[in-house]
Amino acid sequence: MAQIKTEKEYEAAMARIDELLPLTWGDNVPEDSPENIELSLLSDLVAEYEDVHYPVKAPSLVEVLKLRMYEMGLSQKNAAALLGISSPRMSEIMHGKTEPSLSLARTMCIKMNISPELALGL
Repeated sequence: MAQIKTEKEYEAAMARIDELLPLTWGDNVPEDSPENIELSLLSDLVAEYEDVHYPVKAPSLVEVLKLRMYEMGLSQKNAAALLGISSPRMSEIMHGKTEPSLSLARTMCIKMNISPELALGL
């Protein structure tokens, strides 16, 4: 198969994937069925196209902190207390005015289940 080059080709591939998905569900469909093979090939082509035309950037530390605080039901003040820092320091981090220290990044990873790569800005 060739590479997807246009939005029209992309849309056609997505439509075909939508047609193939119901045909590949279940334990009774062999992995080497024509539908599964076609679905796999089209999925790879679509993924390549999307990587170029619809890239998804990694979230910022602030975005991840806001999400984790929401998920954990924490206010900014509660999050600061959990991390062992002052409310003003937490506010500076949340507004992007400062980065966490290595020690604080480690604490965020442990106590808020944040990826080390995000906490360290990698």
